[in-house]
Amino acid sequence: MANAINVVIVEDVRDIRESLLALISGMTGYHCAGVYATAEAAIADMPAIVPDVVLMDINLPGINGIEAVRQLKDRFPEINFLMCTVFEDTDNIFRALEAGAGGYIVKNNSPLKILEAIKEVNEGGAPMSAAIAKKVIHSFRKVAKEPSSHALLSAREMEVLQLLSDGLLYKEAADKLNLSVETIRSHCRKVYEKLHVNTKLEAINIVFGKR
Repeated sequence: MANAINVVIVEDVRDIRESLLALISGMTGYHCAGVYATAEAAIADMPAIVPDVVLMDINLPGINGIEAVRQLKDRFPEINFLMCTVFEDTDNIFRALEAGAGGYIVKNNSPLKILEAIKEVNEGGAPMSAAIAKKVIHSFRKVAKEPSSHALLSAREMEVLQLLSDGLLYKEAADKLNLSVETIRSHCRKVYEKLHVNTKLEAINIVFGKR
């Protein structure tokens, strides 16, 4: 269909899947290019379709929607992914956006809102349900108010953590800094307290962003 937005639906609940299909197929300017109950099936067919927008559920059997977006966005950066889910928690929201989703809406939106979101993400926008947008804004404000982990640690604590991040053992770090092993352990305990973590790996992830 010329000039229509080609949409793929990935949704495992049959009633919702059929409702979305009827909505998109029955509206001028939209065309349903594929309907799938699993991410695996959508991933397999995507090279032959390459739609404009993929309407993606999160809680799918097998590969979940967020992982599907991550895999497909790497292969098809031109496709726009719009999450359509019941989940409104910040963890799922940010994991989906990090994976490459361009928008995030909840399933209880009106049909008109869903169509508007598809159109918006296709035009380069970032549509979000009102409740989702509020949570994103709140999270950014919270992060902005929190002091940097670097600012919390002393120069010596940063130095110790950097050596441990490079793979040195406590004894090796102690030798390099001409300190005792117990002093290194003491610095680590202070780092854990300041960052509110329990392990070296957690501290390193927070400060240096290593995964």
